[in-house]
Amino acid sequence: MNDANVNVGVVGVGSLGINHARIYRELPGCRLAAIFDTDTARAAEVAAQYETQVAASLEELIEAVDAASIVVPTHLHFDVASQLIRAGKHLLVEKPITSTTSEAEELVRLAQEHNVVLQVGHIERFNPVMEYLEKAARHPRFIEAHRLAPFPPPREGMHPRGTEVNVVLDLMIHDLEVILHLVRSPVKEVRAVGVPVLSGSEDIANVRLEFENGCVANITASRISPERMRKIRVFVEDAYISLDYQKQAGEIFRKTGAGIAGEDVPIQKGEPLANELRSFIACAASHGTPKVSGEHAAEALKLAAHITQLMRRRQQA
Repeated sequence: MNDANVNVGVVGVGSLGINHARIYRELPGCRLAAIFDTDTARAAEVAAQYETQVAASLEELIEAVDAASIVVPTHLHFDVASQLIRAGKHLLVEKPITSTTSEAEELVRLAQEHNVVLQVGHIERFNPVMEYLEKAARHPRFIEAHRLAPFPPPREGMHPRGTEVNVVLDLMIHDLEVILHLVRSPVKEVRAVGVPVLSGSEDIANVRLEFENGCVANITASRISPERMRKIRVFVEDAYISLDYQKQAGEIFRKTGAGIAGEDVPIQKGEPLANELRSFIACAASHGTPKVSGEHAAEALKLAAHITQLMRRRQQA
């Protein structure tokens, strides 16, 4: 395989998967070889739109591709991904990697055993603001993250999108993975509170993490907000950085002789999903190490599962 002929497929072409198909269709270095969805009418519609073939089964898609995006509900991730891994296919699995930590560990083991790339769709790591943040916040002391979204619309015969898991696994896990990446120190203490409001699991949550190196992170996630917000604020020794993932913009504030002075930070805007898929195809072609590996995603899931346990104990107390 080389970077001119990666045959790629998409399993699941709902509201997110269709964007994977769109980008693969336009992306140099790969060919959108096939898509598969249990909704055959939807699959036919997307295949016609992006000039590719519909696989009649998952097995047929496996025969047609070298690599694939798995964009199905979380509870199906392990079953679908493990079949492709055993067939030697490189994978990008949407976040969270799986429903349980044991499934995540097994998926990582399988990928190692079969020598395939396993990347996980923690998309904020490919947001243009991250390139600046990684350089400017090498030793964070305090982090504050807010991720708010409206409750997803109903779907006939299905849970509203994302609500098959709680808000920690649905939204907050993005921030957990980013913060673990930035801090790079073991978590020492976790405090968490969350409540269900419109679904059967927690729809709003607040978490405080304390790391062994002294850094503290305060994280809020809600999927019952009238507004959308995806922001992170990072305090380092001599500066305060405020970044907006949505607007791909931010400011940095520094101490001066007269007080504090702020300035806009330079960010080259771009589409995070396109950046993510471009990186995945490059890894699949070269058998490179992905920026967000299965191991990274499993670590974030382990922390998210621990947070969920703490919230539920608190609710039962």
